[in-house]
Amino acid sequence: MATNKKTTIPDSELFSMVDHSSLESEKITAPRYSYWRSVFRVFFRNKLNIVILSVLALLIAFAYIYPALTTYDRFGQVLNGEVKHLSPAAALSRFGFDIRWILGTGANGESTFDAIWNGSRISISLAFICAAINMSIGVVVGAVWGFSKQVDVVMMEVYNILGNVPMILFTSVMVMLFTASFWTMVFSLTFIGWLGIAYFIRTQVVIIRDREYNLASRCLGTSTFKIAMKNILPFMTSVIVTLLATEIPSYISSEVFLAYIGLGMSDMSLGRLIYAAEGAMVTPGWEFEFWSPVAISSIITVVLYVVGQNLGDASDPRTHM
Repeated sequence: MATNKKTTIPDSELFSMVDHSSLESEKITAPRYSYWRSVFRVFFRNKLNIVILSVLALLIAFAYIYPALTTYDRFGQVLNGEVKHLSPAAALSRFGFDIRWILGTGANGESTFDAIWNGSRISISLAFICAAINMSIGVVVGAVWGFSKQVDVVMMEVYNILGNVPMILFTSVMVMLFTASFWTMVFSLTFIGWLGIAYFIRTQVVIIRDREYNLASRCLGTSTFKIAMKNILPFMTSVIVTLLATEIPSYISSEVFLAYIGLGMSDMSLGRLIYAAEGAMVTPGWEFEFWSPVAISSIITVVLYVVGQNLGDASDPRTHM
């Protein structure tokens, strides 16, 4: 039996034969990487994001759950002049302590608190629907637009024509042609709203379309649409999430602004509530009717923006180290 001269230990104890296994050689010893798990790990690492997300969940719960559990009748007390324009203190004194009356009453004697959350449900729904439509169309069209030079020629002409149409002018025409309803507002905000998103995505795609893996895919005969969907869009996840973070609050802001100048929908959204209570802004004792929906719309907009921006930052793979 051979022994090691320095240690006097048999070679059989120092060395052992290793069997070759093709399956074992394919195994990777590096830890598994999950993109979205890493995104949420980075996002929730910041404790402030948990607080902001909790506030957002509370706002959405009040906007969708609270109206379903209560009965809101805007004109239920319109004939009772004694309950109109009550301050929070006067409303609580008259009706007793109830969360419905903590913000007083409006011009028709309705609960301002109930009116705000019913309006919030309409405004948030409008923002989510418009964002879903515009982002879906804009991202897909923008990806193909930026990668295909033939599509680029056509879409640039479309953008030069439709992209210069003022949104207020287009919305005004829609309101005059159709009823000022929820779906009219959705149509007016999405008819050309996706075009700006598509142009932004197109600009980002142009930057990365000629990289080696895209050229290789093109040489292998992969279709333009498949290259855009498989090679380009996953690379731009953080950009898309950041863009979405600015889009959702912008629709709430647009709805409030259009309603404030008299071009909003007929539904009592946050914008319509602010428009209807404009006179209460300067009337002593009535200020809560105006400033309450203004405050809630501002909080919803800021919270949505901050959550989206922080999620967009967490979506950047460079932050996953």
